[in-house]
Amino acid sequence: MYAALQEAMKAFEEDEVPVGAVIVQNNKIISRGYNQVEKLKDATAHAEMIAITSAANRLGTWRLNECSLYVTIEPCIMCTGAIINSRIKEIYFGAHDTKFGACGSIYNIPEENKTNHHLKVYSSLLADECSNLMKEFFEKLRNKPNSSNFT
Repeated sequence: MYAALQEAMKAFEEDEVPVGAVIVQNNKIISRGYNQVEKLKDATAHAEMIAITSAANRLGTWRLNECSLYVTIEPCIMCTGAIINSRIKEIYFGAHDTKFGACGSIYNIPEENKTNHHLKVYSSLLADECSNLMKEFFEKLRNKPNSSNFT
């Protein structure tokens, strides 16, 4: 989770919503990602999506069934769908996302049991650190002129 927090700090330093993710296979980080929505001008450039694409490229397969995802904030609907589709076996996340979370906060897609792939979800790892980074980012954003981009 510390590695995911380091990725989130990269996003923070680039004025992106500070979410970071890493994918682990056999206790080794095989990919990293951080939010790059503003930089790439791409609504799908979430940390999880970037980490999934990177892991698939590294392994040469879209099936990441021997991998675990660590992410600082609870994945949204889009990312949770991609996690399920890529067959990741488990998600570890830091802070809950009460506005967009799809792994327990608003929705609980992994618990639906309507898909052919099921994954385990573990929450609240370094939750305070992850949550505080988000709070600091949005506080900084509110104090910045012309900050209406993030709503």
